Amino acid sequence: MKKAILSGAALLLGLCANAQNVQLHYDFGHSIYDELDGRPKLTTTVENFTPDKWGSTFFFIDMDYARDGIRSAYWEISRELKFWQAPVSIHLEYNGGLSTSFTFGHDALIGATYTYNNPSFTRGFTITPMYKHLGAHDFHTYQITGTWYMHFLDGLLTFNGFLDLWGFPQENPIGGPVLKEGDKFVFLSEPQFWINLNRIKGIDKDFNLSIGTEMEISRNFARMDKFSCIPTLAVKWTFN
Repeated sequence: MKKAILSGAALLLGLCANAQNVQLHYDFGHSIYDELDGRPKLTTTVENFTPDKWGSTFFFIDMDYARDGIRSAYWEISRELKFWQAPVSIHLEYNGGLSTSFTFGHDALIGATYTYNNPSFTRGFTITPMYKHLGAHDFHTYQITGTWYMHFLDGLLTFNGFLDLWGFPQENPIGGPVLKEGDKFVFLSEPQFWINLNRIKGIDKDFNLSIGTEMEISRNFARMDKFSCIPTLAVKWTFN
């Protein structure tokens, strides 16, 4: 859901092309872990990637749904600034949201991004080390983010995703369980695998529907002091 690379899709359309998509995920976390039995089953994600001559802007918005309505809304927006030809850009980012059951911090980040795309733009990755300020709790820390995309079989299959690693105070600032002694980090990765239906013979090339899955792999995120692996079943529509 979050940070799934759109730059590869945009570059396949042309260097000045935008890329947007909407995703719907059915989350199986409530049926895998007893302590997550109240976890929302449905999540929507809206992503947008817009390149320009000074770099690019990316944002996404996640919303989680329950029977009584929206449980939480979270967004991230980031800007890559680059006034040169080297594959390194200045990275600025903001994260924040609202929830009916817990507190999101409003976080500001600054760092540098290294970007690689192969000549055909079928594979690429980024890595971004950052300084991070948890604004709601006045906590200074670090974050390292990596993203990747791979297109296979003439675009029929796509494997993309991200991983985040960031420092976190041992005393949980949002009032939840404390971390174990010496365990002061959060790890989160969300690889996605998609089948792009418009690459199948006989299907209109403008029918931009994909079906697939996402795996949320985390420690100290869905469950404190534990690793979690939570799959989803998903559909995605990409706007050209």
